[in-house]
Order: sequence, then C-alpha cells, then structure tokens
Amino acid sequence: MTKNLVIVESPSKSKTIEKYLGSGYKVVSSKGHIRDLATTGKYGLGVDVDNDFKPSYIPIPGKQKVINELKKLTKESDKVYLATDPDREGEAISWHLKEALNIKDNDYERVLFHEITKDKVLEAFKEPRKIDDDLVKSQETRRILDRIIGFRLSKLMQSKTGGKSAGRVQSVALKLIVDREREIESFNSEEYWTVTSVFSDFEAVLFNYKGEEIKLSNEEETDKVINSLGKDFEVVSIEQKEKNKKAKPPFITSTMQQDASNKLNFNAKKTMSLAQKLYEGIDIGSETVGLITYMRTDSIRLSDQFIKESYKYINDTYGKEYVGYVKTTKKKDNVQDAHEAIRPTSIFRTPEKMKQYLTKDEYKLYELVYYRALASIMADAKVNSTTIILRNNDYDFKATGQVLIYDGYLKVYKEFENSEDKILPNLNKKDVLNAKEINKEQHFTQPPARYTEAKLIKEMEELGIGRPSTYATVIDTIKEREYVELVEKKFVPTKMGIETTDKLQEFFSGIINVEYTANMESDLDKIAVEKEDNIKVLHEFYDSFEPLVEKAFGEMEKNKAEETGESCPECGSPLVIRKGKFGEFTACSNYPSCKYIKKEVKEVKEFAKCPSCGGAIVEKQSKRGKVFYGCSNFPKCKVATWDMPTGKLCPKCGKLLITKNDKIKCSECEWEESN
Repeated sequence: MTKNLVIVESPSKSKTIEKYLGSGYKVVSSKGHIRDLATTGKYGLGVDVDNDFKPSYIPIPGKQKVINELKKLTKESDKVYLATDPDREGEAISWHLKEALNIKDNDYERVLFHEITKDKVLEAFKEPRKIDDDLVKSQETRRILDRIIGFRLSKLMQSKTGGKSAGRVQSVALKLIVDREREIESFNSEEYWTVTSVFSDFEAVLFNYKGEEIKLSNEEETDKVINSLGKDFEVVSIEQKEKNKKAKPPFITSTMQQDASNKLNFNAKKTMSLAQKLYEGIDIGSETVGLITYMRTDSIRLSDQFIKESYKYINDTYGKEYVGYVKTTKKKDNVQDAHEAIRPTSIFRTPEKMKQYLTKDEYKLYELVYYRALASIMADAKVNSTTIILRNNDYDFKATGQVLIYDGYLKVYKEFENSEDKILPNLNKKDVLNAKEINKEQHFTQPPARYTEAKLIKEMEELGIGRPSTYATVIDTIKEREYVELVEKKFVPTKMGIETTDKLQEFFSGIINVEYTANMESDLDKIAVEKEDNIKVLHEFYDSFEPLVEKAFGEMEKNKAEETGESCPECGSPLVIRKGKFGEFTACSNYPSCKYIKKEVKEVKEFAKCPSCGGAIVEKQSKRGKVFYGCSNFPKCKVATWDMPTGKLCPKCGKLLITKNDKIKCSECEWEESN
C-alpha cells in the first residue's frame, strides 16, 4: 500500500522529486497530457456548440495504458498529490488527471513548485491547495477556441487553397510576416549622401548647416558642400556627461528566446527544450537538482530569498560597491505574474561549477540565464559620454565617444553586451584642426527588415498575441506548414503562405487580426481570475465566427491548378502544376482518370561547396519564384542565401562569400573584401 502518490508530468522530474520526498512517497509521471478533445460531433470538434460548448474528452492515443496504471496506483494510495507544472496548462492537466482517475475531492491535493530544489519541493508540500477551477476554465476555453478556429478554418483552407492549416494565433503571426513582405516590396528606396571629416585619431560626420539639419540627396549637392569647406575645423562645443548604464531585468520567456536566438543561434523550440531540462533536474554528482526556475513566465519578479543570497554573493565576490538594486518595470495589462523571472535556483551554482555536468548547449543557455539574473541586481555601470561639434564655414560636424569609467554590472555581463569604448582626444573649445581627408559616401534608405525568429517573438509579445508557452509552437507550425521559409535567418512568406493569408483576410479580417487576438487573450486572463464568464466569451465568439465560415465555404473561390501550356502525351488533356510532398510537379489535369506525371530533367550548376556539410550550393527557387542559392542536401542542411556565391569561403569565419551591391562580402560575419 502506497501512502502518498505524487503525479508529475515528466519522467525525469519524477526521479528528482522522489529523491527529495523519501520513502513515504511514490512519484510517477503522466508523461504530459493524458486527454484531449474528441473529434466527434458537429464538424468533428469534440465540442457541443449547441449545448453551451460542452466538451467531450477522450484519452490521447497511446495514453490509455498510462491512465490504467495511474488508476491502479491511486486506488492503492491514501492521498494523491497532483504536482503538474505551475501554469494554466499544468492546472488543466491536474484537473484531467483528477477526472480521468476518478479521484474524490477529499483524496487529493494540488502542489506547485516553481523550482525543483529540495527546499522548495518540501516547502510546496506544506502548502497544498485544491485545483483552481478558474484557471482550468481559462485553459479549457483556450483549447475550445483553438479547436473551433483550427478545425473550421483548416478545413476551409484545405478545400479552397491547398493550405494545410489555419489557427487563432498562427494565422496572425503569419499575417505579420506577409504584411512585412509587402512593405518591403512596395518600399521606394531613396538616395542620400554623407560627408565625413577624418582626423588623426577620430572622425566627425556632417549634420548641420547654419544651425539646421542638412540632407544631401545626390552627388552634385555633396560635391558642392565639400568644395565649400575650408581647411580649418574649429571646435565650437564640447559636451561631457556622466551617464548611468543600467542592466536589463532578468529573463522572461520571450526575452530568453530572443537572446538565445541572437547570441547563441538557438531557435525557440531548442531553447525551450534545453530550458525544460535545466528546470526539471540535472545530476550534479552530490544530488539531482533543477538549475533554473520555471521557464514559462512573463514576470521579471525575483524572490526575496534569491535577492538576499545574491547581494551577499556579489558583496563577497566583487565588493560592496557592486551591489545594486532590483529592476522594476511598469506592469503591462497582459502580464500574468504567476511565476518569478527565469533565474538560477542558487546563485552559488555558478556556470563554471556546473559546466562539467552539462552538455555544451545546456551550459551556454545556463550561463546566459545565470549572468542575466546576476547582472540585473548589480550596480549600474558608469560611462563618460562626449560630444564634440566642429564648424567649418557654417557646416557643423559631430563626433561622439563613450568611455567606461566604472564597470558595475558589466563586471559579469560584458561579453553578453556590446559596450566598446570609443575614446575621443582631449580638445578645448576654439581649438582648430585640419582634416586628413574628407570622404563622401552614397547610401540608400532601406526597407523594414524581415522578421528573424527573435524579432517575431518580440513583436508578438509587444502586441499581446499568444503567450510565453505558445511562441515556440506557433513559429514551429508556420515553418512546418511551409507557409514561410528561412533565408539568411529571416522569415520569407511562401506563395502558399501569402495565398492563405489573403483568403483569410478576405473573409475573416475582423477575427484574424492583432487587435481581436490580443483582446481574446485578455478575455482568457479575465476568466482565470473570475472576472469574465467563459461560456459568454465562447458564445460571443462563435455567434460571429460561424456565419463567416459558412459564407466563406459558399463564396470563396477554389484555386485552379496552373496550366503549363502543354498537353498530356497520353490523353491530350492540359498539363498542370500540382503540389506534392516533395514540392511542385507537372501532371495531367485529368487525374485520376489519367495518372501521367512529367519527368523533369534539370541541369544543376554548382556555385560553391557548402561550408557546413560539403554538399553543393546550387540555384533554387522559392515558392514565390524568387531565385536563391542553397545547399543540395536540404532539408538536412539549411545553408541558404539570396545573393550569388563567389565560389570562395570567408577567410574569417569560413562561411560563404557572396556578391552584394558589387562588393564581395561574407554571408554570415562582417568581413568585406577591401578594394
């Protein structure tokens, strides 16, 4: 007979926690979700839309055996502790376990721990509670909304466009990418010129003429300015200011994903997988312990205990002058603040001490989390910022510099942040200098940049669409559905992605948009704190959504297969371009009566050897017909560039050299061939 049964989600977590609790407890895993909505009933939704959206749940395929085993264990136990993750989804999983295992109210407790360390786990078991029904309702409402929108719109897209799916958040994220692409396509680049005076140990850039901003739009105007300059540059202003440079707050889910993308080149899915391992527990020889707190959070709050321990650590390690303060920001309306920020569970488990127990990638992420949290409560750095204005015949040139005079938090965070000194010489007002040379340079205004994964996550967070736990899944989905492709680490919408977005906007612009999606997230937050009725929210949504779906099924034009202009050699019907598992192919329009498929013979020119895998860099076409250059071993190797490779590799980093704007540059680093 088991006295106390503890059910968690993850098998690795169960081993760690069982060691903490001792022999009186048996800790087992549900291996994630055990139930989901059925696919029966109206439209296969598993939701009775005519009966206040009553859901119908069934075991997830392959989970019946887990449910049976857990049922047996619960019957043999005096008390069941439901210890799933400390968020809405975890709350819902606990509720599903209670329902599926037929656990009575008096026979269970719900426990939550935000970090998996012995002290925190034992502490959590001293403060159990019952399942929070409002959190469950919020998560259930989210699931029902996603099921209705996903099933109804996906079916519509599959029947009309060939698109594979649509969704409440994924379609809005895709729209952001498509809208950005259209901004780029419609952008009219404008020419402008800059003039730089070069002195022996610094440079200054022209910015004013007779006290007003000057803009040079062509070479003729620029030459006129240069010809108007004399040889003497007089120092007319020197301004020095001491400024405090503040550390950033500790990580939340979105900022961790952004920094891991920018600094470590990890995608969101990989980052969350590594963070999960660090949270659930690492064997560090003397014990198995979670190294970071829960990784799905939108709060920068730190516990008083962590702050107190960290202040002592900073004082003892670096000196009392490095002890700083806790960073705070104005709380946004969509911040749940259910958990702390992402931080190390102990400031004394430094990355250097933990390195031997971690994989290379686990170490990189732990180091990033650790030093971000530590730096966030260290003293501000101090910089001396200098601005010098030089005048030449009423033309003003500006030189700026910055000198670090006190490192503060940069003592531990310098390698994670760009903070290079730019030192200007000691000059006095009315000093006269002669420029070694005066340079002119042509520029063109640039369109807005395409989204990287980090920038898309930041945009979604700022707009209030999705939640910390959904960013990685949403991005993964639009990539898997082939609605976007990554070129030079930036999202480019495919023809299918644009087509799907346009069709959805034609009929569902009032629902598939940023404002509606953000408001829906707000409603879900209100349900979680009993400030909104979940059934009311579902009715208001469905009563406006379903008529639009019916209208779209009736009126949306079905895409016709594109004809090639050739006739089928077997039956004479037109040949058309079809889409298959491995891309587009040419086949007979009379399918299935005629199953002719044209064999394509294509000459492939090799432009360079792939620096990543040794394959061939060849010319390819995107789904929109744009030419780019990628590895022949795709999808195993995803090296790709829009610009033509030179056939050589970068002498600095070994990546592809490309030709861009008549210059030979590296496709990855800053290296550029000098003339």
